[in-house]
Amino acid sequence: MDEQAALSLIGELTDSAGDDAAIVEDTALTIDMLHDSTDFPPGTTRYTAGWRSVGVSLSDVAAMGGEATATVAALGAPDFGDEQLEEFVQGAKDVSTLVDAAYVGGDLDQHAEFTVATAAIGRAPDPVYRDGARPGDIVCVTGTLGRGAAGVRALEAGAIRQGNDLFQFTPRVKAGSALAEYATAMIDSSDGLARSLHQLGAASDVGVSIDGSAVPIAADLGRYLGRSTTELDVAITYGGDFELVCTMPEHQLEAARDILAVPLTAVGTVEESTAGIELDGEPLADEGYTHGDE
Repeated sequence: MDEQAALSLIGELTDSAGDDAAIVEDTALTIDMLHDSTDFPPGTTRYTAGWRSVGVSLSDVAAMGGEATATVAALGAPDFGDEQLEEFVQGAKDVSTLVDAAYVGGDLDQHAEFTVATAAIGRAPDPVYRDGARPGDIVCVTGTLGRGAAGVRALEAGAIRQGNDLFQFTPRVKAGSALAEYATAMIDSSDGLARSLHQLGAASDVGVSIDGSAVPIAADLGRYLGRSTTELDVAITYGGDFELVCTMPEHQLEAARDILAVPLTAVGTVEESTAGIELDGEPLADEGYTHGDE
């Protein structure tokens, strides 16, 4: 059973599953797991690992339109050195503080592979789910796409400092809570824009048409790509960006932009379900990051 099939099964067995976080009595709750072999390329510092691990869960709270309040991390590793452990905790604390949340601790255990499980909670009195998109809405994304891919390629190229900087993304918690007033549906782009659109389209029973020329691409991406790969393809399928993908009525766009501290770009429109998910008039495959792939 692949990841998508497993997630579908969990959704069938658990009423609260199916979005970026579960909502329990106005509280958003989420948990994630990252591994050394699949999520932290060689050169990733423990500070970056702490930042990125906790940031992943904070991004889930953001995608529900919530305000993050606290995070925890359970860390497994073959051994624990004082310096590396301190770096990890500092990274986890710093990314939490960045979005006005508190890192409140976690757990430790010996494990054959460096592995991190993180959880985040937040207030979400008016949550935004994936199933609210309607034909006629526009599709928007925060920030730029391709930063995660650029980080991986930078580390592979030996640009260690640049790669770590790119991996230390800002969870869009403040943007997500602000967008809750305007968005009809929302998801984060952790697995790539293409996969996020397929998930949102399936949840809302709609199609989506994307204009490739409108997709905002991270400036760092082209620096580390080979000539045979197009920036757009990587930006929409690689994943690891943790931007927000949302839908809203077009007349709300300027009001939403006015209250955000990050760019919000309209990249397409919501269509009837028969239109499917398209990029520049052609079917867009459900391609993206799959957890567990190396």
